[in-house]
Amino acid sequence: MSTKDFIEKDYYKVLGVPKDATEAEIKKAYRKLAREFHPDANKGNAKAEERFKEISEANDILGDPKKRKEYDEARTLFGNGALFDRQGRPGPGAGGGSFNFDLGDLFGGGGAGAPQGGSGGFGGGIGDVFGGLFNRGGGAGTTRTQPRRGQDIESEVTLSFTEAIEGATVPLRMSSQAPCKACSGTGDKNGTPRVCPTCVGTGQVARGSGGGFSLTDPCPDCKGRGLMAEHPCLECKGSGRAKSSRTMQVRIPAGVTDGQRIRLRGKGAPGERGGPAGDLYVVVHVGEHPVFGRRGDNLTVTVPVTFAEAALGGEVRVPTLGGPAVTLKLPPGTPNGRTMRARGKGAVRKDGTRGDLLVTVEVSVPKDVTGKARDALEAYREATAGEDPRAELFEAAKGA
Repeated sequence: MSTKDFIEKDYYKVLGVPKDATEAEIKKAYRKLAREFHPDANKGNAKAEERFKEISEANDILGDPKKRKEYDEARTLFGNGALFDRQGRPGPGAGGGSFNFDLGDLFGGGGAGAPQGGSGGFGGGIGDVFGGLFNRGGGAGTTRTQPRRGQDIESEVTLSFTEAIEGATVPLRMSSQAPCKACSGTGDKNGTPRVCPTCVGTGQVARGSGGGFSLTDPCPDCKGRGLMAEHPCLECKGSGRAKSSRTMQVRIPAGVTDGQRIRLRGKGAPGERGGPAGDLYVVVHVGEHPVFGRRGDNLTVTVPVTFAEAALGGEVRVPTLGGPAVTLKLPPGTPNGRTMRARGKGAVRKDGTRGDLLVTVEVSVPKDVTGKARDALEAYREATAGEDPRAELFEAAKGA
């Protein structure tokens, strides 16, 4: 959209609403007209398509309170008359007056008649008004490139089972993009880049998507930096960025699980022009333990017991991860596979408390039984000959 179109077009008239219309009234009018003139409802009708574009353009301005305010201020400043001729040159203003000052002053050009430190008596110039509307900053001489956030970095680390439970500080060697040292991140070997003429230093270009919406894309010429190198740096080829390797000590919190992705704010690639650093994402891999396993916040361990301990009961010592052993009381008649709980001996939770240690009993059967032990087992078998532990199994099978 040209400046001439912006000033001369009456968007209120396009939508058929008064100048003091509320946001709701503007939205209602736009929706009604958009349905009526939408290209899908008027296939092959060029006039309807052009009318739909005008409606969308009007809604884009009046539907945004900030743009609407700037539009109203601009039209009030210039008057409602035609300020440009057919060639886009200044013409007579509203009320029959003449347009007798240099528009270049108003747009930040600093014409011959402009007072020092101002723009034709209008403060920062009308360029400030239009700049906010079209996201182009001020005039060409006042455009300022914006800070850019650094890129996020992803890395991986492998911890032992114990380190994952207790937490650990590990060194990470990372490669990322950082400001080029040769040109101090400017991209220009002389350190004097110029503002990109395509995006006027914003790093973005707008594209219309229809329906009153507009989207922004990174500027294709400056790759979103807002600056272009007049004399490209030989090291970074004008990008202002170069590969940087560094080793960082990273604290992995206690209780992490295998495959967990940890976010460390501000530990990623450095930003540009004072922008914040990106984030570091660390994917954790956890090794196995020969004794302990894990189930959520709980640790697991399988403890072998003798037949006599399971049948008669007793006390069983159980190892813990990184701490002293605990003693669990085994009740008489404990079946194989029963799980008992040692509270507070598990993994560290987010709140600092610990889960439990789940102890599963496994009855150990000796491979060779000789002497008195064999005689005792034979006597036990004779004493329990009338008992059939599989009787209930067969009864259940018949019932099914």
